[in-house]
Amino acid sequence: MAIHSTELSVDSRADIKNQKLPLAALLALATAVFITSLTETLPAGLLPALSADLKVSVSAMGQTVTIYAIGTALTAIPLAAATAGWRRKRLLLTAMAGFALANTVTAVSTNYPLTMAARFVAGVAAGLAWAMLAGYARRMAPVHLQGKAIAIAMAGIPVALSLGVPAGTYLGETFNWRTAFLIITALTIVLLAWIATTVPDYPGQRPESRTRMLQTLSIPGVAPVLLVTLVFVLAHTILYTYIATFLDGLGMGDSTDLVLLVFGVTCLLSIWIVGVHIHRRLRALTIASTLLVAVAATILALMADSPALVYAAVSLWGLGWGGAPTLLQTAVGDAGGESADTAQAMLVTLWNAAMAGGGAAGGLLLGILGPTSFPWSVLMLLMPVLVVVIAARVHGFPTRRVSTAG
Repeated sequence: MAIHSTELSVDSRADIKNQKLPLAALLALATAVFITSLTETLPAGLLPALSADLKVSVSAMGQTVTIYAIGTALTAIPLAAATAGWRRKRLLLTAMAGFALANTVTAVSTNYPLTMAARFVAGVAAGLAWAMLAGYARRMAPVHLQGKAIAIAMAGIPVALSLGVPAGTYLGETFNWRTAFLIITALTIVLLAWIATTVPDYPGQRPESRTRMLQTLSIPGVAPVLLVTLVFVLAHTILYTYIATFLDGLGMGDSTDLVLLVFGVTCLLSIWIVGVHIHRRLRALTIASTLLVAVAATILALMADSPALVYAAVSLWGLGWGGAPTLLQTAVGDAGGESADTAQAMLVTLWNAAMAGGGAAGGLLLGILGPTSFPWSVLMLLMPVLVVVIAARVHGFPTRRVSTAG
């Protein structure tokens, strides 16, 4: 009996090692992430045309990005609770259908209030999607590959920032801004079919297992991860939102596209590195991520008169930031355990609140201290982030990570 039991144990371990990731399904999730990120940021590259067409100021049109983030921040937690019992595929299809509707209305709208309403709906759809995407990716993978699964799904973010936004801006300038939004709708329709045919379905939570927000916050490790998320994203957004303004002040305004391309490419490299090592080195990677962005901010604060050093700093920034969504979502999922979905919804809410706050804070800094204040503010905000990550060595960012089954 003992020998038989050992053989089963060995076979079981062999089966686990031989398990592979469902790449087609994970790439569908990555495309969903790409669409959410592109929908959020695309107006930034099309603001002059949008404002001219809808007959409002550029600054008023810029609020299309803010209203999207507000829609996500306000609805992620309540929608996650309200739809906890839904089957996961049904929920994902509903969220992506929301994007198709919102982007179509945006493309055909001829008045500002309707456009803003459509953008708010897109933000709501994003809140629905973001609260579940990381958890969905985790459930598709064996425990030892969960970090890599999330990394693949989250790759849609830097792809959207480095390739999607410039491509959308080019299409808007070559044809018109409405074409850019209609193309996103067409891609979303293709994605709906892709999800329906390749993505596995999973049950939602039982109603009696839903955890209240305060109960989730009391779980050891959840609060530190959420605090790190809030401050880290705030720091990043202040600089990223106003990167064109910052580069203009350095005389590098004409190189903004190239700078963002370098940032995006190094983000992709960061995601690959994190995906390979996250299972065993989540804590070390999070510390390294914070330090890399801090070093980048230091270079931009002290040595930005050299274009070569600016590119070096942006490369370090991308290496530090690219894997951050994967690291933070994995950390909060691990800490949340059975309440991982609720913890993810809270992370999404804080993430978007930080994005909205970063835009506002950056505007204030620009008006009061000028663009040179951006890297200094990043550096100051990252100091408490590093302290919290280092201190949360037992829960949140533990020295030894114990994966949960998602």
